[in-house]
Amino acid sequence: MAALALLLVGLFLHAPGHCITGVVAVVSAGFVVSIFMRTVLVLLGRYRRVGSTEAEWAWPVYSVLVPLFHEVEVLPQLVQSLCALDYPKDKLDIRLILEEDDVETRAAVAQAPFACVVVPPSRPKTKPKAANYAAHFAGGEFLVVFDAEDRPEPDQLKKAVRAFRANPDIDCFQARLRIDRCRNWLQRMFALDYGIWFNALLPGLEYLSAPIPLGGTSNHFRRASLLKAGLWDPYNVTEDADLGLRLARLGFRVGILDSVTWEEAPQALGVWLRQRTRWMKGYMQTLLVHWRQPRRFIGDVGPIGAFTIHMFLGGAVWSALVNPLLWIFFAVSSFGQPAAPDLLARIAEASGFTLLLVNALLAQIGRLQVSRSEALPPWYVTLSYPLYWLLISVAGWRALYQLVRDPFLWEKTPHGASLP
Repeated sequence: MAALALLLVGLFLHAPGHCITGVVAVVSAGFVVSIFMRTVLVLLGRYRRVGSTEAEWAWPVYSVLVPLFHEVEVLPQLVQSLCALDYPKDKLDIRLILEEDDVETRAAVAQAPFACVVVPPSRPKTKPKAANYAAHFAGGEFLVVFDAEDRPEPDQLKKAVRAFRANPDIDCFQARLRIDRCRNWLQRMFALDYGIWFNALLPGLEYLSAPIPLGGTSNHFRRASLLKAGLWDPYNVTEDADLGLRLARLGFRVGILDSVTWEEAPQALGVWLRQRTRWMKGYMQTLLVHWRQPRRFIGDVGPIGAFTIHMFLGGAVWSALVNPLLWIFFAVSSFGQPAAPDLLARIAEASGFTLLLVNALLAQIGRLQVSRSEALPPWYVTLSYPLYWLLISVAGWRALYQLVRDPFLWEKTPHGASLP
């Protein structure tokens, strides 16, 4: 590594213009390949591979785990949503997961008609650690995890059982997450982002039979398969994405469930930034963990699966980190000193235009994936998406800093700000 570093320094000192040109070319190529991969997934996501059945049988016991930590504001909505689940009550095993020192939430749920699991004090104090503890109390054949602010469609559990029965080779289903009550620009863009992710990108991965990084909620499991996979990594801040890759490595398939869980979007920029930082940092952690032994990882998921998930998660991180750099290159080449190399100027200008056009293209494709109630005018999306992606870049660089300084920091997202 030291020799390589010295070689690069020597090349830069000898021919700085060509070195900068090479850097821009590599950065641009990686970014374009990442965007191209996402575009392909969006197109493939239009085709369904997983079926269902309408056959009737004795409904199995279904465990529902809901981790709670300082969630008093959304508790009434949560109780209403869980009570609205259209599933035989004697087959529902609902467990609210509470931290022992969260006195306020424990007092608030005292009257709730559900069992509670109190997690004793231990480190790390994270959602996956709490879910791991509670999973051993669950007795259902199937198990789902919901967040405190979730409002799943009432028939989601029945849809999941039908999907599992029709697809005995699938061990986990990810329901689609959708945002409602968008009141500002940030929430509308967040809803668009969710639409692309859950309505297009994840179905595209499903179509390719590639590993699927799970969303943080509405993950439906065969409980036996979840236990075989070792449950969740309590130290990974996107434990869901990590578990999705681990399931794939063990030969367990993940499918997309045709059912919606409604969520709220962060209303304030600071809340959004902390949440997105955690996601980006978790993707970095997941990639580092699973690529520690590249040959073994490729052997587990296959060359196509390894390449696809690397470009999907790695591309998300790479795009966030290099996006502002490409805009800087574009600005310098357009308005900087004319002494800059012509080739650098052409590459930088092309990168800038590519950023704008591809961002607009993905935004338009994503807009078509979301429901009509979330649809946004094309001009609004086209103008907004590049700015939104720059905010993602801020989160990406913040995540990289945290990965070095505080890798296991869990910045919790507060809920309830968007309640009516």
